[in-house]
Amino acid sequence: FVHYRSLIFPLLIRSGKPTPFFTFVLALLFCVYNGYLQGRSLSNYAKYPSGWLKDPLFITGFIGWIVGMAINIHSDHILRNLRKPGETGYKIPRGGMFEYVSGANFFGEIVEWFGFALACCTIESLAFALCTLFILGSRAKQHHQ
Repeated sequence: FVHYRSLIFPLLIRSGKPTPFFTFVLALLFCVYNGYLQGRSLSNYAKYPSGWLKDPLFITGFIGWIVGMAINIHSDHILRNLRKPGETGYKIPRGGMFEYVSGANFFGEIVEWFGFALACCTIESLAFALCTLFILGSRAKQHHQ
């Protein structure tokens, strides 16, 4: 998913508001530090029994991660195609999970990272899932209003 969000998604965006440089730098630093924490915790500290990949926690978390990623990617596709070229103005997204929640893209990402946390069962992955919930939850509430 990191490759999708950081490399593919930006190339698919047709237009939009420019991101302030300071915001970009803070986001970059957060992602680098979080990636380091996740990788370090999984490679150096997490201990899993030999049958972990068959454990219901791992399987449920992995499925949650896949489902959340699919919701997120599909929701991004719907958002990118809301307006025809040259069109402006606000449009309400329809289809997919937007039929159930107004911030389907945020919802998908939250599900994705809670699935990751369940599959990994580490404090670091849970911390990231909770940060995602609080940050994207507040953005979703703003978008809904």
